[in-house]
Amino acid sequence: MKSKPIYVEIEIQAPIDEVWEYTQNPNLHEKWDLRFTSITYKPKYSDEDPQRFTYITKVMPGISVEGWGESKGTHHKNNGTRTSSLHFGTDQRISPIAEGKGYWQYNPHQLGVKFLTQYDYDVRFGMIGQIFDLLFRPMMGWATALSFDVLRRWIEKGELPAVQYRSFLVNMLTSLLFFFVWFYHGLVPKAIFKHKDELTFFTDLIGMSNSLAQNAVLMAGIAEMAFALVWLLPIRKRALFRLQIWIFPILTLCAVLADVEIMGAAFNPVTLNASLWVLSIIGFMNSKDLPTAKTCKRKRGSVS
Repeated sequence: MKSKPIYVEIEIQAPIDEVWEYTQNPNLHEKWDLRFTSITYKPKYSDEDPQRFTYITKVMPGISVEGWGESKGTHHKNNGTRTSSLHFGTDQRISPIAEGKGYWQYNPHQLGVKFLTQYDYDVRFGMIGQIFDLLFRPMMGWATALSFDVLRRWIEKGELPAVQYRSFLVNMLTSLLFFFVWFYHGLVPKAIFKHKDELTFFTDLIGMSNSLAQNAVLMAGIAEMAFALVWLLPIRKRALFRLQIWIFPILTLCAVLADVEIMGAAFNPVTLNASLWVLSIIGFMNSKDLPTAKTCKRKRGSVS
């Protein structure tokens, strides 16, 4: 079962020397590359020797992977292209990657530099490792592409990687929260229990019979669960946040009109929807311009 190498390419509007510095300087490299938490260069005994280094990648609090690597840069004087070859690996069995090789290439042109990488690796644990790699490899490709866009924005716009990743994380967490909120409220009180408060809206405010209200609540639950799944799609969420800025006040008004006494309940729809409304505004403002893996080309000759 042979997997395709990971390929990522991005255009950066900057001189090649600047891109080279941001990618070859370990103190700068570790700031923008999601795949490495820290990189430490070892001393070189001659200019001809490859640059050896060690790296640490924090997987989660208290768990990290330590590995080794060596790189060597070459400069093609005819067209100004530079290439940095890479050999890396780790002895820790917690890592699905055993050892790998790849390269970075810098192709200068009038507008800047076409910066690209291609790398491949061997996995551990035989067939089980190869099956797991069907999920892990796309994640590595995505992390590489997102890191390249963070690098581009840092060089071109001066946006610090830590600020970019913080905004990206806020967007991801709010998206997951809204997925949970919509899916839970569609599944539990509507689809499963058909809670009396849900039925009240259709029977008292709209005037439906109880049987019709039962079906209406179920359909509303299915619609909410479908909307929840949209939050998991790899799309920009700005339009979804904007939609919710309008939806939550309307839902709050409908809930109060259906049963005004609900305003006296603990953690009632008024306070809940107000919180989600404010969070939608925050999400809308935060999602205006985020780093994205979609900026990169993932195949040779493709259009990003």
